[in-house]
Amino acid sequence: MLGHLLDGGFGVTVTDVDNDARARAQARGAKVVKTPAEVAAISDVVFVAVGFDAEAAAVCHGETGVFAGAGPGCIVVINSTVSPELVRDLGREAAALGLVLLDIPIARGAGAADDGTLLALAGGDPAALDQVRPMLATFCSDIAHLGEIGHGQVAKAINNLLLWVNGVALIEAGQLAASTGIDLPKLRSALQMSSGRSWALDEWNHVSFTWALKDMQIVLEMCDRASLSAPMMGLVKEQVKAARKIKLEGGVDWTAD
Repeated sequence: MLGHLLDGGFGVTVTDVDNDARARAQARGAKVVKTPAEVAAISDVVFVAVGFDAEAAAVCHGETGVFAGAGPGCIVVINSTVSPELVRDLGREAAALGLVLLDIPIARGAGAADDGTLLALAGGDPAALDQVRPMLATFCSDIAHLGEIGHGQVAKAINNLLLWVNGVALIEAGQLAASTGIDLPKLRSALQMSSGRSWALDEWNHVSFTWALKDMQIVLEMCDRASLSAPMMGLVKEQVKAARKIKLEGGVDWTAD
């Protein structure tokens, strides 16, 4: 994402808790500073791309946070996959400070990040989205506006739920198929011409289950808030733990060598 922004002609200032990440960013051409507040102080748009709810909140809050350093009108873009409730809270806090927050998690994975073909699932003010669209377009081939702040995260949660339902099914289907002695890559080729086709089957080499447990925790938190009983989703949350281990160990290989 950083490389695409730089290649698109945008000046980029970054910070990260990881020394290696900072060194790589600097080598790529970015200016490196110590805190999120320092990034925000010299930026019109701030992208927050961290892993978890607590990290996104920490980046925004406190004396060294984005909100402390940002000037009036600064647009803060949450690219992280976090809970809808968190981005709604951050959006209210940002508005009280004269800032604009956009809820824009990104999808399609690391390969798409490298290629600049990510999908942006956007929630928030359409005019603010138009302002950041040229920057997003450097690393996103598609940008979908879903509604208000929080709806970007809702879209990402539902997308990921469907991905992991599919991923878990492919683990179990692969184990069943392999027990018969059938060649899995040949079966995959046949399924790709039939109704069993899915993105997860097509991109099996890129399905890592790395973030699956976090994704399913977000989904179940949403269910709790809505007082929805969703036993299948709870089962998938438990299954992704084993699925990650099976995938890492090559226990089910749908692809040819």
